[in-house]
Amino acid sequence: MYTTTVRTEFVAQHYLTVPNPGPEGDPHSHHYRVELCFRGPELNEFDYIVDIDNADAALSSLADQYRDTMLNDLPEFEGYNPSVERFARVIFERVTERVTDETVTELSVTIWEDEEAAASYNAAV
Repeated sequence: MYTTTVRTEFVAQHYLTVPNPGPEGDPHSHHYRVELCFRGPELNEFDYIVDIDNADAALSSLADQYRDTMLNDLPEFEGYNPSVERFARVIFERVTERVTDETVTELSVTIWEDEEAAASYNAAV
């Protein structure tokens, strides 16, 4: 299995909407680090699993979209707790709309909200 990884960082805000969220229920910022791992068993005619420039451009565009925003205010989080797990799923869905290389069979999105805590969403594409 081949893997190509791109990553970026940005700051965004959120607050948790679960019962008894403690201090996480107040608006606060995270310095998010987002990593995309594209996987597939075969390479394309150029010996790539994914065009890394396209993958990086998609991730940069998403980072620009979320940078300095309140995640709770965005339509993709309406009705959801904007946890780092949910955020990983949202990024997965946005990336698979933009990066459509046929050699990519799986995508893993990992988001760190600080140096110790991360969540991932992995699925076939």
